[in-house]
Amino acid sequence: MKRINRSISIAAVASLLLLAGCGGGNTATSGTGSSATPTNSGGSTTSAAGKTMFLGLVNPPILFNPINSADVASQFVEKFMFDSFLEMEAPLKFVPKLADSFETTDNQTYTIKINKDAKWSDGKPVTAEDVAFTFNLIANPKVEISVGSYLSMFEGTKDTGKLEDGKTELPAVKVIDEKTIEFKTKAPVDPNMIKEQLGTKLMILPKHALEKIDPAALSQDPFMQKPTVTNGPFKFVQYKKDQYVEFEKNPDYYLGAPQLDKMFIKIMPAPNLVAQLQTGELQMNIGNGIGKIPPQDYETVKKFENVTTKSEAQYGFQTMMFNTEKITDPRVRQAITYALDRQQIVDKLLRGYGEIVDGPYTSVSPYLDKNLEKYSYNVEKAKQLLQEAGWDFNRELNFVVPLGNKVREQSADILTQNLKAIGLKVKVSTFDFPTIMQKAKAGDYELLLMGLTFTLDPEVSSLYSSIGSFNFMNYNNPKVDELLLKGKAEANPEKRKQIYNELQAIWNQDVPLISLYSDSDFFAYSKQVATGEPKIFGFHNHLEKWSMGGAQ
Repeated sequence: MKRINRSISIAAVASLLLLAGCGGGNTATSGTGSSATPTNSGGSTTSAAGKTMFLGLVNPPILFNPINSADVASQFVEKFMFDSFLEMEAPLKFVPKLADSFETTDNQTYTIKINKDAKWSDGKPVTAEDVAFTFNLIANPKVEISVGSYLSMFEGTKDTGKLEDGKTELPAVKVIDEKTIEFKTKAPVDPNMIKEQLGTKLMILPKHALEKIDPAALSQDPFMQKPTVTNGPFKFVQYKKDQYVEFEKNPDYYLGAPQLDKMFIKIMPAPNLVAQLQTGELQMNIGNGIGKIPPQDYETVKKFENVTTKSEAQYGFQTMMFNTEKITDPRVRQAITYALDRQQIVDKLLRGYGEIVDGPYTSVSPYLDKNLEKYSYNVEKAKQLLQEAGWDFNRELNFVVPLGNKVREQSADILTQNLKAIGLKVKVSTFDFPTIMQKAKAGDYELLLMGLTFTLDPEVSSLYSSIGSFNFMNYNNPKVDELLLKGKAEANPEKRKQIYNELQAIWNQDVPLISLYSDSDFFAYSKQVATGEPKIFGFHNHLEKWSMGGAQ
């Protein structure tokens, strides 16, 4: 029997995009300094003798709906108050959290045993019924979701993760007892994919608090803006939009009462984040593409005497998406790719802290095909392809750029110059991230910059499938759809690698999006933090043990 116990270690790396579509720093919001914003200036008594911690975030969360948050910031913040079944501490290591074990004997039938002491913040136990309720909400055609791909391999679901026609609940899900649930996939699948998608990414909802709400109205329910019943180490207090999220400790947390009384996630532009790390108003930045120190400031932050710094490679990356319904000829998309001087972005803007990627997998991923032919910077090749495609050089391209991630904003200037250098006319428009998401979903663009964060597993149907929830490119290739389904259903890691190699080759020709670069993540945290630190893997594990070393 394959078992995950108190120290689960896995032989292959798992992954999928719950991208949720917006990694890499999506939005800069109004700065801090408002009278409503909590402060900890220079170690003031605001930190209540070391019982309050302040974290810095650049991207504002949009909502707190664990099954329908499409932005990385929301998903990240939710994990302070909702627990996942497992945590991934490193690419090859899963450890239990809400689940004591997550097992399979045949790679098709999986059993989850929930921690016997786990309970909701209102005192009710967390049960298998809550898990079944959440799974069935996700599969309900009336419920708006962003995590459908996680359930798309369940028996009784369509490729969208929604129930097959005529079904009212998931036949694959079975409640064994109060703390044990079982589910079955359509065919044997790679356990690592299941463990990462359902184990580390999915957070469940309280049945007793939400079962009477009309499923069609769930996304609009006040609970999704102010969760009142949660099961994590911290409880939601308030969200001052674009200023801060305030949490208080959950004294009855099943893994032990948190050492901290309060946790504030402050939202601010990146320069303010750097300044407040120096003054001690922040104890750490969140990183992970959503609370990032700009590369040009990292050397400065490394000199701060009051913080510890580190950089880590990540599996998130930045892209330029094409609306393939407006730029239909792959040769034009290839030409634009050749025209982009991505190395200049890495050298000049990232200060060398990053890499060029040609596809949805960075060097962190074991599924990256390193033999794939790369698009080098080649202006003449770009011009040649445009001529072959019969491009109308009088046509103006609508280039949409999100505000907030300063490197990405600056990269847009370089990219625009590159496009003009091959004779293209470009109109650049900038918007905050909520507006960007609206434009992306509506296809209101021709070129669009977007940061993406995947899991380590190569399953990227959400992005490249013709029905993918994040396929903002309107990309439709039947062969790709076929291979994505095949890759998802293949249990053998080596055979899966062959499938995803074939997919990478197709994407490299079709170019529905250009992967621009993957930038290293920079972290800084106060030397007064006794326990806890920012990191790519396992950031939220054992938040209850985080503590300060003394009065601030």
